[in-house]
Amino acid sequence: MAINLTKGGRINLEKEAPLMTKVRMGLGWKPNTFNSGSKYDLDVTAFVLKQDASGKSVMLSEEYMIFYNQTSTPEGSVKHLGDNRTGDGDGDDETILVELPLIPAVADEISFIVTIHDAVARKQNFGQVPGCYVKMYDADATPDADGNLPVIMQYDLEDDFSNETAVQFGSLYKKDGKWGFKAVGQGFNAGLKEFCEGYGGSVA
Repeated sequence: MAINLTKGGRINLEKEAPLMTKVRMGLGWKPNTFNSGSKYDLDVTAFVLKQDASGKSVMLSEEYMIFYNQTSTPEGSVKHLGDNRTGDGDGDDETILVELPLIPAVADEISFIVTIHDAVARKQNFGQVPGCYVKMYDADATPDADGNLPVIMQYDLEDDFSNETAVQFGSLYKKDGKWGFKAVGQGFNAGLKEFCEGYGGSVA
């Protein structure tokens, strides 16, 4: 049975899914009928992070920013499985696959950020986007008769976002050599460029 997290909640993967090595993160939202003049195009980005000498979280390198234009880390530990530009259809809208044994040893966090493409120009924000969630699946398991993988965890973002243009849905993190997940649900007035720069990279 899936664990339902609330904001700030955590799970220990070694305890909840000790045999899992491949983690499938499904992120979703509902298309909105609010008329801003443009469709809502939400994008998931995974940042593979480490602590620098000052304790700040920074990317291993810019090759470890995984999104629709860079769909895999060099060693294939984190992969983006496709860009959904509308949120239409059933099931998850975008998916990140994480292979824990392949993650470089120096990494201690994978942060999952969802941004709205051209949010400022389109006058869009997360206050207009309902039904945001993140699910964790055991990608090592055998799918059921309907093709569904077991759900380890689900986190439904219940916060009433107002003018935020980005949300950190959650983070996989490593502590004492063991991986866990934290439900974050924090909104920001920022875009992908600002997150990249905040994690020590740059976007042209």
